[in-house]
Amino acid sequence: MREYSFDPELESLVGDVVHTLGDYFSYIDVERVRVVVCRNCRSRALARIHYLPTVWRFVLGLKPMYVIEIIEGNFNSLTYEERVGVVIHELLHIPKGFSGGLRPHGRYVSSYVVERLLKEYFRRKSASKR
Repeated sequence: MREYSFDPELESLVGDVVHTLGDYFSYIDVERVRVVVCRNCRSRALARIHYLPTVWRFVLGLKPMYVIEIIEGNFNSLTYEERVGVVIHELLHIPKGFSGGLRPHGRYVSSYVVERLLKEYFRRKSASKR
């Protein structure tokens, strides 16, 4: 049976990526992005992003929010750099308007964009250590 838990360390990583790549992710409100880890999940995916549909937000009186679901067994075997890449990939699915929808794979969400932002992330991290 699937088990979900919150992961403050991964939420911190999301915040760090958004902060470090601020000019790329300035529209993301990290207070409305949660990270959960799924254990005992059979998916081949590394992670997924979910949104709260408009009708639910209306009924509950909530603003748009997102959940990044990390598939533990697959994600844990990755290197730190690969994990950051997965987080960047999932964040790219959030549209610029932070409207509650999701961007599809394509122009804004692609391995090319992820690689470019991943390199920029580590370039900025190494520059801040100097």
